[in-house]
This record gives sequence, C-alpha cells and structure tokens, in this order.
Amino acid sequence: MKETMKAVALTRYLPINDPESLQDFELPKPVPSKRDLLVRIEAVSVNPVDVKVRAPKPAIEAEPKILGWDAAGVVEQVGGNVTLFRPGDEVYYAGSITRPGANSEYHLVDERIVGKKPASLTFAAAAALPLTTITAWETFFERLEIDRLGDDAGKTILIIGGAGGVGSIGIQLAKFAGLKVIATASRRETLEWCINLGADYVIDHRQPLKTGLEKIGIGQVDYIANFSNTDLYWTAMADIIAPEGAICSIVENAEPLDLNILKRKSVTFAWEFMFTKSMFNTPNMEAQGALLNEVAKLIDKDVIRTTLTETVPTINAKNLRDVHERMESGRSIGKIVLAGW
Repeated sequence: MKETMKAVALTRYLPINDPESLQDFELPKPVPSKRDLLVRIEAVSVNPVDVKVRAPKPAIEAEPKILGWDAAGVVEQVGGNVTLFRPGDEVYYAGSITRPGANSEYHLVDERIVGKKPASLTFAAAAALPLTTITAWETFFERLEIDRLGDDAGKTILIIGGAGGVGSIGIQLAKFAGLKVIATASRRETLEWCINLGADYVIDHRQPLKTGLEKIGIGQVDYIANFSNTDLYWTAMADIIAPEGAICSIVENAEPLDLNILKRKSVTFAWEFMFTKSMFNTPNMEAQGALLNEVAKLIDKDVIRTTLTETVPTINAKNLRDVHERMESGRSIGKIVLAGW
C-alpha cells in the first residue's frame, strides 16, 4: 500500500476567506530520483508569490496543487545521483515554482538549490530565510554586480520596501558588503525594524523619495533595489539614481516602462526572479545552494540574523489561510513561519 502524507493544497483559486481556498489533504508520499532530496518538512514560510499563485481565477486543478516556497527540514531519502547531501542532514531552501511546493509533510527538491541549515537556528527561524535571501543576494551580487567582499564599500544603496521579507535580509546583506544603506518604511514599527537590522537611514516611501533623500543630505544613490512597486517608483528612481548607476526590481510592472528616461545617465536596469535558475535548469543552479551555505555560515557567526517575526504552531489549511490573509494586507514585518504538523 502506497504511503501517504499530510498536505495543504488547492483545487480552485478562491478568495482567501473561502474555507476551500486552501484545504487539508492526504496525498501520496513522493519518492526521490536522480538529484532529488526527499525532505521531511519541519517548518514553512509564506511569501507574496504564494498569494499571487493562489489569487482568484477561473482555473480548476485536476489534482491538488501544493504551494509553499520556503522550507526547512531533514533529508529523509536521496535520489541515485545525489552527491551533496545524505539522510539526516538538516536543510533549508526555497524550491522551484514549476514543481509542487513545500506545504506538505514530505517534499522533493533538487539538491543544487538546497543549503545546509544554519546550525544555530531552529527550523522555524531557518524557514524564514531562503526565498528572500536568494532574492536579495542575486539582486545585489549578480544583477547589480555589487562586490560582496567590500570593493564597493561606501557606495549608497536605496532599498525600497525595507521592512518586508526581502528588504529585511537585504539590509543585512548590503551592510555586510559595506554599503551605506537607505531603506524605506512608513510606520514607526517598520522604521525601527529597519534601523535595528542595520540601515543607516530610513525615509518614508509615502513621501517623494527625492525629498526624503534631500532631508538626509543625499542627492543621488549609486544603486536602487526595488522590493515594493516598480510602476509607482519608476520615474522617481530615474530621477534619484546616479549617472552610471544601477537599478534592480523584483516586482513585475503593470504598465509599460519608459526605458528612455534611464538613457541620458547610462543607467543599468535589471530584473531579479529567484526561480529563474530552477525554471530553466541553468548551468549555475548550484549557486543557490552555495549562497545559502555561505549565508548559513554568516548566521552562525552572528553577522546576519533571521528575519523571523512570528511562529505559528502547526502547518494546516486554517493557519495557512490566516497567514495568507495577513500577507495580503501588505502590513506584515519580516517573515511569518508555520512549524510542525
């Protein structure tokens, strides 16, 4: 008889206040092959991508669709071609958007995008990190080509959306690289959160960005990481970026973007999508596992800390619906994690 596992999934795309938007299921336990790890899931986190994938639309899934792209757990079994891990290893990772997510007791993931869990963290504290860490790391060190070892120390970076999941780890990674960090936040608690994470300055993104920078004596910035809203800040970013500067955004645009406004300053613009490597099976897929391992070492040395702000006990449909609803409000700080079955 085939083994089963608990999972939270959907078959219809419904408003989150509908009890059927996310449901509890018993599904077949997967079996690893090739380079896959079978991970026993101990904790998961929720990201904006979960909310976007689950958003209401007419489609109906023939089989339950599992979401969840932030996980920490223990390797249960390995596929025949696995070389980097063995059963019993504690791991953390984000997974692939093209495969079932991690909101299940057991989950298959390619070993190349998996990191060893920071030894000093609980599973819950580790599960808060992978997707946002990969996103911020690739934004800074691959797309913006900032030297993470300090050759760009002293340059300025504006992080739009400093208190969100990506901004929270991004502030810390930017400080690690020696940058002068200006984050944006709009509430007292989010301002304090950004300062506690190491931001040198915090400006209010409800006000014109140029005005906020002028108040702290900064005219233009060398880099901009937009972790909030590309359309809303497009013209403002073009205005405040320094000549030959670089901008990266992780949020898709709703309206056409006028790239011409960047031409006079010879500004570089790049997109970051952390699922690109796993979606297209790129030759450098292992870079994601490697960066997670590097960040784990920084965490264990107390250079970087987890961005976990709340742990919800028990992974189930009701609790995931509650966390999705809070994510949709746009007022969450850091990361919310669900732990245990």
